[in-house]
Amino acid sequence: MKQTLDDPKLRAELVARLRRLAPESQRRWGKMTSHQAICHLSDSFRDMMGARAISSVATPFSRTFVRWIALHSGLPWPHGVKTRPEADQEIGGTRPVEFSQDRRQLEALIEQFASRGGGDFQPHPMFGRLSTREWQHWGWRHTDHHLRQFGV
Repeated sequence: MKQTLDDPKLRAELVARLRRLAPESQRRWGKMTSHQAICHLSDSFRDMMGARAISSVATPFSRTFVRWIALHSGLPWPHGVKTRPEADQEIGGTRPVEFSQDRRQLEALIEQFASRGGGDFQPHPMFGRLSTREWQHWGWRHTDHHLRQFGV
């Protein structure tokens, strides 16, 4: 069974892990701080729900093969994939302000994202249009990826 944000139990488990993330949590890979990761995830959820346009790098290869690997294979996501500038906290992403407040905002965005159907999301910048099930799985996997980045 695939993990999705629209499953209340799985969503609650993911949010519990998010609440264990601390400002001093050390990254295992990448360059983001834990606070930047929270803001990055918030930007990603907001952007997919249409808050602002996000640049596309989608190709036929990424919309088919890469999408299948990322969302259907069960393989862990690779480290070091370049973040879109709009969701990179050092370029165009939301700057971290106050850790607890930013984390609460991410929790609210996760709930909002989970309650929406996939048809009203803009195309993913790499995978293109996704089904509702794929969107809910993407949200879970993206959040899980960054929580694992910090060992939670």
